[in-house]
Amino acid sequence: MVFHYAEPPMVIMKYITYFRVSTQRQGQSGLGMEAQQAAVDSYLLNIGGEVVGSYQDIESGKNNKRTGLDNALRRCRLTGATLLIAKLDRLSRNKAFLFAMMESKAKFVCADMPEANEMTLGFMALIADYEGKAISTRTKAALAAAKARGVKLGNIGNLTNTDTTAAIKANQTRAQSRNAEMFQVITELEQEHGKQSLAGMAGLLNNAGYQTTRGAHWRASSVLRVIRSVEQLNTTTDKQRAA
Repeated sequence: MVFHYAEPPMVIMKYITYFRVSTQRQGQSGLGMEAQQAAVDSYLLNIGGEVVGSYQDIESGKNNKRTGLDNALRRCRLTGATLLIAKLDRLSRNKAFLFAMMESKAKFVCADMPEANEMTLGFMALIADYEGKAISTRTKAALAAAKARGVKLGNIGNLTNTDTTAAIKANQTRAQSRNAEMFQVITELEQEHGKQSLAGMAGLLNNAGYQTTRGAHWRASSVLRVIRSVEQLNTTTDKQRAA
């Protein structure tokens, strides 16, 4: 009997590109944007990968309110794609924004500095900002206080009921936040393609590269769960306001 071994499928990296220019004039003329595009194209030529979406902003580097970048990060989170930018300073010169980027957990890579990915961004921000020392100090103080109470650090069994409840609430909050983001995506797709059935919307989400919380393909049932979750949250919020 002859056994044939199939080669494993090659994994193609998916990227969301983000470009930023500082002035409206640069945006209209293409100055700055062309250089960024060239850097990204060169990176993809050497590394390989597929661009599944692209966003841009025309704003000051000190302005952290950027629609393009927010949308790019959201799509990265919901599709598992990696944010690809030409230069690190295209993100922001604001250290607080770097921390926010780190906390977003979005994967990213810079064409001009491939080693400066999401794993090193936090270290870069800590080194650049004195607040990193304050965070370290507070963490050490909290660990010392826990140790003084007799807690064995690193043992999940030492979690109190309060800790467990807080963890559950944190997970619920993250789930609600993701569902709200996906509901916004669903709304935007309906505005673009018209009213859809649940199965039709699942198809649009899959075609656009979006994934469920578990990284699976969308089905009619998973679309319905997102819609019901947001509707339930809105109903609860309305009742709380009326109380």
